[in-house]
Amino acid sequence: MLLRREVRQDESAIRFVHTCAFGGGDVVETRLLDDLRAGGDIIPELSIVATFNGDIVGHVVCSRASLEGRPSVGLGPLGVLPIHQRRGVGQALMHAVLGAADALNEPAVMLLGDPDFYRRFGFVLAAPLGVLPPVPTWTPYFQVRPLHAWDKSRGTFLYAPAFDRI
Repeated sequence: MLLRREVRQDESAIRFVHTCAFGGGDVVETRLLDDLRAGGDIIPELSIVATFNGDIVGHVVCSRASLEGRPSVGLGPLGVLPIHQRRGVGQALMHAVLGAADALNEPAVMLLGDPDFYRRFGFVLAAPLGVLPPVPTWTPYFQVRPLHAWDKSRGTFLYAPAFDRI
């Protein structure tokens, strides 16, 4: 398996990955990805594909967000083709995107997900650090991964506008 930045020619394969990873049909994650692209909110350096024998088998993306008006990063979606799940592809993508975000001097990465799962990547619940989700009921699942440039910013986090349309 190799990891690399997404290139324009990867878009249809990436759509296929997310559609398959999330059950097929009209998948919310695929629509979200399309809306993030259309809005120009994807951070190109943080859109990473996993390839196996030249085929794209996984993808993760981060988009520009804000924390009390300051630039921030929201993670997701992350998808892996079902036949390649539980083989370390998602874990490798997660480590790669976090390392790339840190290298870009981003202060932190935020996501909404299962705290027990994402703890292994250094994510912690955001509310105890003073970072609040845009929807209060998300608090038990809203997490932050502080990076080296973390300045302990506090306030309400807002995803890219595409997230409001899902």
